[in-house]
Amino acid sequence: MTAPEDKAGDIGIGVAEDAGGGAAEQDGGCATSEQELRREAITREVCRGVCRLMRDLGHACIAEMPLPNGRRADVVALAQNGDLWIVEVKSSVEDFRTDHKWPEYRDFSDALYFAVAPAFPVELLPADTGLILADRYGGEIVRAAPETRLAPARRKAMTLRFAHCAALTLQAVLDPALKIS
Repeated sequence: MTAPEDKAGDIGIGVAEDAGGGAAEQDGGCATSEQELRREAITREVCRGVCRLMRDLGHACIAEMPLPNGRRADVVALAQNGDLWIVEVKSSVEDFRTDHKWPEYRDFSDALYFAVAPAFPVELLPADTGLILADRYGGEIVRAAPETRLAPARRKAMTLRFAHCAALTLQAVLDPALKIS
């Protein structure tokens, strides 16, 4: 997963070390801000690794894709055969324990995965989901997700949503001043 010659990212190799939500300072507001920044950094790096893994598997992916139910999936991957995977990234034990929306993602994917940093205590994650370990350099599927096939109408709607999101993302890259809602 790691490639020391890759200098991309803004945090560094050790970011995932506290992914388990271990002891952190409790010195008032500053510590909370530092903890939040650390969680955001871990999320960014795990997301990056997941997207690299998906690309290695031949999947296209979109981060932070809105779903029809109003939720936003961390990563949605579209396989060459049309399968849709949703990957829920967890940056800490606290993040996992306080998030109760992930079961709603099953209705919009053929496979639901959790992605965590290597230091995360994976035994806390549900056994009926897939598991990806990832850092900023890449990822590895540790446990395949059980497959639940989408109904044809839902698949078409999700594929069109994926295409629309991808096109808007590209348009925003090409013209950052353009307001895209």
